[in-house]
Amino acid sequence: MVARGGMARFWSLESLQMVAADGGTEPSALVDDNGSEEDYSYEELCQATPRYLQPGGEQLAINELISDGSIVYAEALWDHVTMDDQELGFKAGDVIRVLEASNKDWWWGRNEDKEAWFPASFVRLRVNQEEVPENCSSIQDEEQDADISKHRQKIAENKDQMRTNVIQEIMNTERVYIKHLKDICEGYIRQCRKHTGMFTTAQLSTIFGNIEDIYKFQRKFLKDLEKQYNKEEPHLSEIGSCFLQHQEGFAIYSEYCNNHPSACIELSKLMKQGKYRHFFEACRLLQQMIDIAIDGFLLTPVQKICKYPLQLAELLKYTTQEHSDYNNIKAAYEAMKNVACLINERKRRLESIDKIARWQVSIVDWEGPDVLARSSELIHSGELTKISKQGKSQQRTFFLFDHQLVFCKKDLLRRDILYYKDRIDMDEMEIVDTEDGRDKDFNINVKNAFKILNRATEEIHLFCAKKQEDKKRWMEACESERRRVQEDKEMGMEISENQKKQAMQNARKSRHGKIKGVSYNGCPVPPPHQSLHPIHQRHITVPTSIPQQQVFALAEPKRKPSLFWHTFNKLTPFKK
Repeated sequence: MVARGGMARFWSLESLQMVAADGGTEPSALVDDNGSEEDYSYEELCQATPRYLQPGGEQLAINELISDGSIVYAEALWDHVTMDDQELGFKAGDVIRVLEASNKDWWWGRNEDKEAWFPASFVRLRVNQEEVPENCSSIQDEEQDADISKHRQKIAENKDQMRTNVIQEIMNTERVYIKHLKDICEGYIRQCRKHTGMFTTAQLSTIFGNIEDIYKFQRKFLKDLEKQYNKEEPHLSEIGSCFLQHQEGFAIYSEYCNNHPSACIELSKLMKQGKYRHFFEACRLLQQMIDIAIDGFLLTPVQKICKYPLQLAELLKYTTQEHSDYNNIKAAYEAMKNVACLINERKRRLESIDKIARWQVSIVDWEGPDVLARSSELIHSGELTKISKQGKSQQRTFFLFDHQLVFCKKDLLRRDILYYKDRIDMDEMEIVDTEDGRDKDFNINVKNAFKILNRATEEIHLFCAKKQEDKKRWMEACESERRRVQEDKEMGMEISENQKKQAMQNARKSRHGKIKGVSYNGCPVPPPHQSLHPIHQRHITVPTSIPQQQVFALAEPKRKPSLFWHTFNKLTPFKK
């Protein structure tokens, strides 16, 4: 009998034997570059790890601190957007005061706005809860120089201790994380591959993504991190260079985070069948894994890449500028923040290409390559009057994507239907402002006009907007398109051909009604919460819904979500 979440569950002997019979104790095939594996048993980790890193330990530590009258703060890993008055909304990086943590899934807390419930999986408990004074202004002027010197020395000692705390948290969480990755690879993936009757190769690829590559990378990262760790005097550890050395390697998390929503969907389908629930639980028990469901384990890489910038930010806070590791920690913080931002941007682009694909299949008489062949983001859209060299004017609806400008014609009767007309390659184009009055190139009077000039062929396209502000928006959008293309090149922003192909296939199937379209929100979901009872009389209830979490972006994203998709809904037949 295994107790989970306060409920007793019984697992059949057959379920355990089904896994054990295929070699549940077989040694791992995953080894490090030297051909050996430095294994940490969970018991050893627990002995060397603070209680709050053990299952339920963080919750226990928080409740003890709160009971003692201490103030407890947590930092948000993800944005939590909610319309429920009983839930606390916040952004990634926000600081939340934890007021109660009796429930493992939902905590009660306060930010600047209000008090409410928030999901515990969305936050990271601050290692150092006490703030260190930055100066000695609290010392009275009449104090002796010796007292001031002692006070400054005490502050320095406190800062060293707080730096030690953060260093130890980074090391300990890294060791625990390696154990989780090992359990996933050996406890789940290896066993699933042996049961070809239950899992196809495609299913396993969807559920587990590239987590084995992550495991291999993190083992090497931890090995190098251990070399930089000063066991005798942890506050003197110089770990910044280790993050900088491996910063390019962290890019593999992008693929995992992009795949995670699909993994959740696929796993949810399987877990509706009892045999899969029993199989995964049997795998967990035979591997002697901690009491977390498989979806909780699969969420850990997403959470991990979110924690690094917060941990480094806290470490930087307690690292003096005189410290030999200061510059490397500062650079590492920026590097890991950029990694998180790139992952966030890639996830946003995947959402975007799904929308673009659905838009394209709604256009009548489409010709030429798919939009996704070159583009992955809508930048601006609206109506303009296109004027030809012969002075003929045409009212068209334009859609500006990265690399191309597509224009369509509205149906005369059904104004929500669009017909494809043509497109303009923006890579060789230059935007030219045009004054009101007679235009010398087209020999006609224009108002609110601008031109798009091909630098290679000297071909000119003349457009007129209805209002001056519309013209301004279009010109700014065209300039933004050039900047974004350059940023994509610098960031290494790429969407694979397979992902583009899949988006178009899904859109076409959905369009023809062969399958029901499942909305893709690009958000990984935490383990399902049980139905819970109120634990505070003044609270209505603990939320039972599963919140949607976004991939971490500590800083403001470089690009805000597009405001123009609502125009799509008006101008194209998206409605079923």
